[in-house]
Amino acid sequence: MSSYIIYFAIIILIPLWAQWKVKAAFSTYSKVENYNRISGAEAARKILDHHGLYNVHVEMGSGFLSDHYDPRAKVVRLSPDVYHGCSLASAAIASHEVGHAIQDKEAYSFLRIRHALVPVANIGSNFSWIFILIGIFAHLSGMLLLGILFMAAAVVFQIVTLPVEFNASNRAMNEVISLGIIRNEEERNTKKVLNAAALTYVAAAAVAVLELLRLVMIYTGMSRSED
Repeated sequence: MSSYIIYFAIIILIPLWAQWKVKAAFSTYSKVENYNRISGAEAARKILDHHGLYNVHVEMGSGFLSDHYDPRAKVVRLSPDVYHGCSLASAAIASHEVGHAIQDKEAYSFLRIRHALVPVANIGSNFSWIFILIGIFAHLSGMLLLGILFMAAAVVFQIVTLPVEFNASNRAMNEVISLGIIRNEEERNTKKVLNAAALTYVAAAAVAVLELLRLVMIYTGMSRSED
């Protein structure tokens, strides 16, 4: 029983720790203005124009750290603090989202794979636990295996997301430096914001893999007991 308590504590604490790191980094560096006092919206527009992405719009969204790139609408949506803010954090987050727009333009392979996996991952996330719970409580290994397969699709999506996010952050750093959005001495703190944001994706992938492995072990034990 104690091992289960430790396990569930770990999978709960890892995402909470990652979210805390992001919020702490943003809170710290949202108070540090970038040297050129360029807002997140201005930084995004500058990078987009540099890459000829005039058809991609920059809009203010709602919510805290709700920033994202919408590939269907061709819109970079920035949360109010990032959109208006002239901080290192605003420049980092805005440029990261533009990194996804550049990936979209260049048909970045992992981004294309992630887009292709979206419907499969959605099905896996929505239905996997139905089959898993039925399989466990009814002791039906076949039903459990079906749930594991659905969950595996969602886990693959989480894993494929990692190179997409890291690549977008690398692009962001290159852009903000080469276009003079930040100065070289601001690079280290800008990276701290991007690295903290990346932790949320790493944490999500790690938790997903751990949970999948746990279920595979349950399935293996159940299959042996049925033999």
